[in-house]
Amino acid sequence: MFRILPSKTIVCYTTLQSAVIINIPNFITLGRIISVPVIFWLLLSGQAKIAFFVFVCAGISDAVDGWLAKRYGWDTELGSYLDPLADKLLIVSIFIALGVRNELPLWLVIAVVSRDILIVAAVLLAWLLDQPVRIRPLAVSKANTVVQILLAATVLADAAFGLGLERTRLLLVWITGALTVLSLAAYLRAWFLHMTSYDSTSYDSAGKDGPGL
Repeated sequence: MFRILPSKTIVCYTTLQSAVIINIPNFITLGRIISVPVIFWLLLSGQAKIAFFVFVCAGISDAVDGWLAKRYGWDTELGSYLDPLADKLLIVSIFIALGVRNELPLWLVIAVVSRDILIVAAVLLAWLLDQPVRIRPLAVSKANTVVQILLAATVLADAAFGLGLERTRLLLVWITGALTVLSLAAYLRAWFLHMTSYDSTSYDSAGKDGPGL
């Protein structure tokens, strides 16, 4: 026997259902954030193979939540902050863990972490001075993030399976170092121009459409 629900009930149910669906990419992103301490602990405890597979799953989840958001229009303001935050936390934590394990040179780890700290500090300072910086992705930032991910994946795979990728790792280390310096220089230049009012063009702190900071 069918029961006719009041119109208000139907509206409420539809709204609730839409809210749950819209936040599916956000739930996936939260899962990626939760994986950060897991991968960090796995690396420090010497379980490189498991860490590699968790890293791969995190990468797949990044692609999935981005595809869902674009395909079904489930973009949310929360997601625009969570997604780049998850990516940055994952990369930075892996770089630090690999640095502790002597899988990456200390100078590179310091450079990568310092770059992010300086950019965040610049954005916060601009906000405190009532000159907020708009969010807009830069090509050099995207290239830097892609190379960082590639380096992390290469080192993790080599540490887990002994693939003998020393030359590839060394090449990626220097490319990552160069892009880290170039991207930081680009952001600082844009920040100085913005703060001195010579140029209204802004730089990004993250981008949902692709790799950000």
